[in-house]
Amino acid sequence: MPRARKAGTPGVDPEQLWLSSAQPRRGRKPSYSREAIAAVAVALADAEGLEAVTMRNVAAEVGAGAMSLYSYAPDKETLLELMVDHVSGELPTANTPTGDWRAELKAIAHLQRAHMLRHPWLPAALAGRRIPGPNTLAFLERALAALRPTGLDGAAKLEVFAQLTAFVAGCVAHEVAGGAALQSPDRAAAEARYLAAVAADGRHPELAEALAAPGRPLTPEATFTRFLNRLIDGLDTD
Repeated sequence: MPRARKAGTPGVDPEQLWLSSAQPRRGRKPSYSREAIAAVAVALADAEGLEAVTMRNVAAEVGAGAMSLYSYAPDKETLLELMVDHVSGELPTANTPTGDWRAELKAIAHLQRAHMLRHPWLPAALAGRRIPGPNTLAFLERALAALRPTGLDGAAKLEVFAQLTAFVAGCVAHEVAGGAALQSPDRAAAEARYLAAVAADGRHPELAEALAAPGRPLTPEATFTRFLNRLIDGLDTD
C-alpha cells in the first residue's frame, strides 16, 4: 500500500492517497484494508472522541502492531482523511433534481446534520483542510447538480457547498456542546436567571426587548431549520 505523503511534501498528497490505491500491487496479499482500518478508527471516534484515535489504539483494535499500519496511514492526518471519506459513504447520493434548488439544498443540509450527529467528531475533523475522497465527491456531485438551476459558475457552486457544510458543522458542534452543558438543570436555571437580571438592569434595552418577544420552539431541530432557512433563502445567485 503506497504511503500517502511524498517526501518533502507538506500535508496529505491526494494523488498518493486516492489514486495510487487503485493501481495493482505485487507481493503478498495485505493483511488489512484501508476500509477496515478506517472503520475501526471511526468506531473509536464515535465511542470516545477523536482524541482516542491514535495509531496505537487503532492497531490494538485490529490486533496488529502499530508499525504495521503505517503503510496504510502514515500519520493521523491521513487516517482522518480516510475516516471522513469512510463515513461519507453513508450519505445518500441518488437524487433526481427537481429544479427547486433551495429546497434541495435544505434537504442536503438536514442530511448532513443527521450524519454529523451520528458522528459527533466530524465537525472537528472537517475543520482541517480535507481532500475529498470518492464518497465525499459523490455527495458533492449531488449538491452541484442541485445548484445547476442557479446559473452560478463552478467556483461559486463549490463555495456555496463549502459554506453550507461549514454552517452545518458549526451548528452541530454547538448543539453537541450545548446538549452536554444542559444535562445539568442547575446550569440551565442559572443561565435563565442571569439573562433576566441583565435584561432588567436598564443598560441593555435592545436585549431586554429581544428577550421579551414571544418565544419560538427551542428544540435543536427547530432552531437549526430556522437558521438554515435564513441562510438558504438569503443566498444571492446574481
